[in-house]
Amino acid sequence: MLIRQCTPADESRICEVVNDAAVAYRGVISSDRWKEPYMPLSELQYEIGSGVSFWGAYQGDVLIGVMGLQHVEDVSLIRHAYTRTNRQGQGIGKALLKYVTSQTERPLLIGTWKAATWAIGFYQSQGFRLLGNEKDDVLRRYWTIPERQIEESVVLADERWIRGSAA
Repeated sequence: MLIRQCTPADESRICEVVNDAAVAYRGVISSDRWKEPYMPLSELQYEIGSGVSFWGAYQGDVLIGVMGLQHVEDVSLIRHAYTRTNRQGQGIGKALLKYVTSQTERPLLIGTWKAATWAIGFYQSQGFRLLGNEKDDVLRRYWTIPERQIEESVVLADERWIRGSAA
């Protein structure tokens, strides 16, 4: 497996990975938050234009997992982390997370759906901690998402954020 930064030529394949993996959300997250496709190409291009850099895990020429990194103010956000359904549980997400987090020295934050307990558990197993009451303020400060999504989301933070917010 090779991890490298994605290029514009990878955009349609990024969407394929996201939309394949996001099927896990159908019937789990609130129905008003689900759409088909989950991430159309235009939305991906908007995210890239907003500063999200995507990294991909490749097996040969096949893109098997993606993870975005976005620098916002004084933090970095892990965005749109997905592994193809048929490749999940093989350490791809863990390898991507380790690689992508090494690309920044800033505190890291991850937002995900509160109903996506498998995602929350994964990030917790990698040392991230759920934020408590401050999560709404953190989402409003660092993300550009609708209020309804804020209601349905959680934020996890790395040790750098935890240490910094305790100071």
